[in-house]
Amino acid sequence: MRGNKRKILIVDDSELNRALLADMLSDRFDILEAENGMEAMTILHEHELEISLMLLDIVMPVMDGFDVLAMMNQKGLIKSIPVIMISAETGGSYIDRAYDLGAIDYISRPFDERTVIHRVTSNFMLTVKQKEMSDMLSEQIYEKEKDNSLMIEVLSHIVEFRNGESGLHVLHVHSITEMLLEQLMKKTDKYPLSVKDIRMISNASALHDIGKITIPSEVLNKPGRFTPEEFEIMKRHTVEGAKMLDDIPFRKNELLVKIGYQICRWHHERYDGRGYPDGLKGDDIPIAAQVVSIADVYDALTSERCYKKAIDPDAAIKMILGGECGAFNPLLLECLTDIAEALKKELSLISFGHATEGGIRDTVKEVLKNSGPEASARSIKLVERERMKYKFLSDISREIIFEYIAMPEMIQLSEWGAETLGVPIKIINPAENEQWISVVAPEDYRDFLEKIKKSTPENPVVTGKYLMNIGGEKKWNKVIAKALWGDSENPEFEGAIGKIVDINDETAAMEYLEQQAEHDSRTGLLNHNAAKKRISQLLYENKGKKRYALAMFDVDNFKQANDVYGHLFGDEVLEEIANRIRENIRSTDIGVRMGGDEFIIFMEYKDSAEPQIKRIFEHLTVKFRQFDVGVSMGVACAENFDGDYETLFNMADAAMYTVKRNGKNSYCFYTDEMRDCLGKTRQ
Repeated sequence: MRGNKRKILIVDDSELNRALLADMLSDRFDILEAENGMEAMTILHEHELEISLMLLDIVMPVMDGFDVLAMMNQKGLIKSIPVIMISAETGGSYIDRAYDLGAIDYISRPFDERTVIHRVTSNFMLTVKQKEMSDMLSEQIYEKEKDNSLMIEVLSHIVEFRNGESGLHVLHVHSITEMLLEQLMKKTDKYPLSVKDIRMISNASALHDIGKITIPSEVLNKPGRFTPEEFEIMKRHTVEGAKMLDDIPFRKNELLVKIGYQICRWHHERYDGRGYPDGLKGDDIPIAAQVVSIADVYDALTSERCYKKAIDPDAAIKMILGGECGAFNPLLLECLTDIAEALKKELSLISFGHATEGGIRDTVKEVLKNSGPEASARSIKLVERERMKYKFLSDISREIIFEYIAMPEMIQLSEWGAETLGVPIKIINPAENEQWISVVAPEDYRDFLEKIKKSTPENPVVTGKYLMNIGGEKKWNKVIAKALWGDSENPEFEGAIGKIVDINDETAAMEYLEQQAEHDSRTGLLNHNAAKKRISQLLYENKGKKRYALAMFDVDNFKQANDVYGHLFGDEVLEEIANRIRENIRSTDIGVRMGGDEFIIFMEYKDSAEPQIKRIFEHLTVKFRQFDVGVSMGVACAENFDGDYETLFNMADAAMYTVKRNGKNSYCFYTDEMRDCLGKTRQ
């Protein structure tokens, strides 16, 4: 069928030449024609994504072939649209210049039909194959980056759990560091920073507190002030963390390790020389450590800890600028002020399971922005670097981390985990592997497999307690795993990642489990079960003290988004709705995905909930690409409210039902006139 053919653009000022080439190629390709370079550029602008190859004459009026090649280079088109030059000019200088400007082949006139068909078809097939390989490479790099992002989140929790901090602290410090460095690079060239440097320093920031592993828990988690002796013990974490990195027997010259050393040892130094452990002053402190220092202090102030409540972000910045937290580089203080508002928004979006898709995609684009073998080599180096970071972080965490692959069945362990269990790093067909069976009883292994295979993409985290043989000693351990599912419309189980922890680490295991189990995997919002518990607790604790509103809504005509544009687009609509919820509620409010296209927002209000509801509704109902987003929202207020969560839920549900009955794409508040609808709308 003609519509399935690929398009070729023939550019030649001779109508006869265009006709000859079109006759030769029209059986295999759809033909577009241009009689000069200017017309060709106009067609390229209109049909860029459709044109698979261009045949380009050199000598033409208005704009010649060389000018076309130069403009295609300027606009980046030469990388995606291969060009074969056609001309009677056979001089070496012409051909060399065409190749220098990016042409991939050269056909001279008069045309030989077999030569033309062979050259065009061969180059077209080669380009298609290169595009397929580029797409495969892009997808592989994306998956590696996504896995690395996930592993950073997991390891963040591992590093932080001992001192009662959420693993979010490491993720926050990573984001603050990245934003400060980007602003610093815009503001001054005093510190020679590249995009690569920023990424490396931000990743290395995850290591800043690894030395806390060595600090006794009674000091680490003390809720009150430290005695002078306890503070001296606490200060040791900087030196101990740096020593851990310095004692690595291999790869200690890797840039990640070197920067990690600087950050570990000197992130508590201060610009006036009054910090620790070495009393460095000014720019004697490496810029990586200076930036992480501010990031660490800012997040410590704005986060709740065992010894303090969270401080408002604006108040935290005032304290830092006022010198209440020590002296910092004046340039960095300016950068912190510049990004203050953006910082509040960014940190409110960070949570476990919240994939930074934009950052991952940007990395892939950067790696693939140049074609050819050099890009492939850079890609391989990037993947190797990420593998090295994963291995290094998993080894220093001293946790038994594993990956289960369903097809072919295989278990991959971290190096430290394999050594601890006394088994190979890679275990093929675990159910029949004698070494693996000696560690885990076959019935326990089958129980674990049954649990993860019964999980769902919405609730992928499972846990189980098993008696395991570790180092010749029988110990009860907890296995925590997150099932991995494919991205197709009907996702298939692909495997799992997880860790094995001593049963004494119950708190760590439960914290991790709760973080994963409370959130909806598609949107990152709380799931309904977790939200119900939190909201019920708030209603109970603040009955008669605070005013709350519960807004329930679903997306109007959501089935149309799936049926007309496909289920992948439907998923994007849900993710966009979740992003709009996060952007328009406060950190104390609760955003929930109940399931399907139904959502809940729970918020506190002062005098009236109407202004907040109206603002949120207006932001939710903005068009998303080709889909007109409409929502039907019912709102119930808990003012002088003596009921429980279920009562409030049913009131909001009844109000939402009223909106639907009256035409959709609106909101209304529950009134006593809706009492007859209570409890009936979901029957």
